[in-house]
Amino acid sequence: MTDAQPSLSDDIGKREKSYFIKMGIRLLCLILAFTVPAPMPVRLLLFAGAIFLPYVAVIGANAPPRGPSGAPDLGDYTQSEIPLHRREIGS
Repeated sequence: MTDAQPSLSDDIGKREKSYFIKMGIRLLCLILAFTVPAPMPVRLLLFAGAIFLPYVAVIGANAPPRGPSGAPDLGDYTQSEIPLHRREIGS
């Protein structure tokens, strides 16, 4: 096992896959909510999934990568230091 971070393309690929799976489930919820003759509580649950899954998908896709401990990997900087990915060009 290594402590190396996954490559940027691997990280983006994993995020995209997760996003598309969640959005596919959302589409399925929306289609089922209109087509399946189900009781109203089931339909409301399907509509809730169609409404809230985009939020969950976007938040998950934009979350910082997690380290081996499960906590976000924040790098080796202190609170007063600007992270490298947030520094402006020329500073």
